[in-house]
Amino acid sequence: MATRIRQKAEKIAKQKDNRPFAKARYIRMSPSKVRIVLDLVRGKDVKMACAILENMTNAASSASLKVLKSAIANAENNKGLMADTLFVAEAFVTPGPVLKRVTQKAKGQGSRILKRTSHITIVLDEKK
Repeated sequence: MATRIRQKAEKIAKQKDNRPFAKARYIRMSPSKVRIVLDLVRGKDVKMACAILENMTNAASSASLKVLKSAIANAENNKGLMADTLFVAEAFVTPGPVLKRVTQKAKGQGSRILKRTSHITIVLDEKK
């Protein structure tokens, strides 16, 4: 049994993605708003993506910029890669938990307010 567990662990280690990445979790912003910003930087080189995010006025751009800079730092410090040779291979957002609140309406009724959260992930890769 220990041999099978070891073989499974080796197989998972071979299939693991070794590209540098960064995640920001529980960002208090709707995933649809973040997705608009991430669509602009996907596939761009790192310097161009930083310039785009720094000059955008969307609220999601500041959170996305922090994640991008963290991914660049991970690539340089942990993987030993140069920032000049990197580009944004994947940039996606997934929905996080939703905070459910209630607001008052007319005639004693109430309605629900959904305060959405996001998980932002940016994966970098080297130019070939």
